[in-house]
Amino acid sequence: MQTNETKKAGASSFFGRLLRKQVMIPLAALLILFLFNLIMDPSFFKIELGYNSAGNPVLSGFLITILDSGSELAILAIGMTLVTAATGGQDISVGATTAIAGSVLLRVLCGTNSRPETLQAPIIVAFLAACVVAMLFGAFNGVLVAVFKIQPMIATLILYTAGRSIAAWINNNELPVVSDETLTYFGEFIPGIPIPTPFFIAVACMIVIGLVLKFTNLRLYTQAVGINENSSRLNGLNPVFIKILSFVILGLCVAVVGLIKVSRISTINYSVIAKDIEMDAILAVALGGNALSGGKFNMTASIIGAYVIQCLTTTLYKFQVRSDALPAYKAVVVIVLVIVSAPVVREKFNAFMAKRKVKEAA
Repeated sequence: MQTNETKKAGASSFFGRLLRKQVMIPLAALLILFLFNLIMDPSFFKIELGYNSAGNPVLSGFLITILDSGSELAILAIGMTLVTAATGGQDISVGATTAIAGSVLLRVLCGTNSRPETLQAPIIVAFLAACVVAMLFGAFNGVLVAVFKIQPMIATLILYTAGRSIAAWINNNELPVVSDETLTYFGEFIPGIPIPTPFFIAVACMIVIGLVLKFTNLRLYTQAVGINENSSRLNGLNPVFIKILSFVILGLCVAVVGLIKVSRISTINYSVIAKDIEMDAILAVALGGNALSGGKFNMTASIIGAYVIQCLTTTLYKFQVRSDALPAYKAVVVIVLVIVSAPVVREKFNAFMAKRKVKEAA
């Protein structure tokens, strides 16, 4: 029979292994936010079933808002994680590129008439066009980083600065409006399904990237290039191709978010769409415990980190924090979370747990 000391040592070892898992970092942050809201105002967890203007059932509540808006961030976090792992840098142009993708989508749907009575092309064709354009811009960033050896944040600063102007130029500085209700299904609700469509789109993206990482060598190659580019080259890998591919995948994620953003309002505001979303995407990767210097990554942790960032944003809005003060509050909380999730802190924690284990064994 096990003694009490053996049981305690086993439990301590189990919790120690559990806490060392990278995914526990964003999960712990999410739990803290949930506990805070539970104490301050339990209505945060209230979900109601109502009906929209078309008479279709829809769910509403703060948790639904987190699932809805957080899904956009989760999709971007997928691509941002790969870029960070492969290049050791971040793409700060995803917000501007989202505007470009959305503008292309509307251009194809509306044609030369900014307010057509009927769609000038199928939505799938417009979406594919947006995907191609977004991936080309992603490849452009990738070439600057991989071929010309420009630091990622500096390379993507070009599109960060010019992207929204390009988006406006695509539609001749007009604001196209799509009257077809079908487009709204991608950003709001599918009739008869009360859960926001962006959540299903995000789940589909998670499944796809999960299968890709499981059945291809993308994870191994990306991490190898991020850890040591020269060694990966000596082992037969092409670091230039891997880096460009990571930016192209991020471009595809941007196109999906562009579809969601545009379909929410059936038009576009070039200066506001996806504003500052690149910062939240980078924070999601950091909050997932991934090293921003590149190398090993945990995609699941990044995705959970995206929903944690959205939960934090929603919590601050709920307590009526002014929009202009929101970044300051978010920065303070995120700095604490990122410091806690830093590799140095994790190493010290692991060392502490190891010493404790030795003492218990003695």
